[in-house]
Amino acid sequence: MKKLAFLLAFGLALPVLSFAQVSTDAQSVVKEIEALEKQRFEAQVKKDYAFLEKAFSDDLVYTHGDGHQNNKAEYIQSIKDGKSQYGKIEVEALNVRVYNDAKTAVVNGSIFITSPVKPDGSTSIAHIKYVVVQIKDKKKGWQVVLWQAQKQAS
Repeated sequence: MKKLAFLLAFGLALPVLSFAQVSTDAQSVVKEIEALEKQRFEAQVKKDYAFLEKAFSDDLVYTHGDGHQNNKAEYIQSIKDGKSQYGKIEVEALNVRVYNDAKTAVVNGSIFITSPVKPDGSTSIAHIKYVVVQIKDKKKGWQVVLWQAQKQAS
């Protein structure tokens, strides 16, 4: 009888213990993705092409706030050519949701992008809301497969 009661109690507790583990894994992934998002923004500002090459998947779809799209090579080249310029990127809000056994992360947030200082000393600031999808590759780690941005009214 004691053995049956133990097995019953263990059977009822197992789903709770499993949920706690998934929750801990998800929390860990959320923190990791938040850090990666901030590192990627910093890499865009500092033109850290090695980091960007690693952070973006080969099949990246990058949709800018004005609607035009780039693949990975085009987007990184646009930073090199000065078409995409970032003086500063500040995170206003960042929300990460984890799916697919902690192998997929959907991020939505808002940022302020300050342009580099122009010769006359002026800058411009764009308020952007965005969505990112990141997939965890077994060999390459977390990679951005989708970026979708929308400029907000000034």
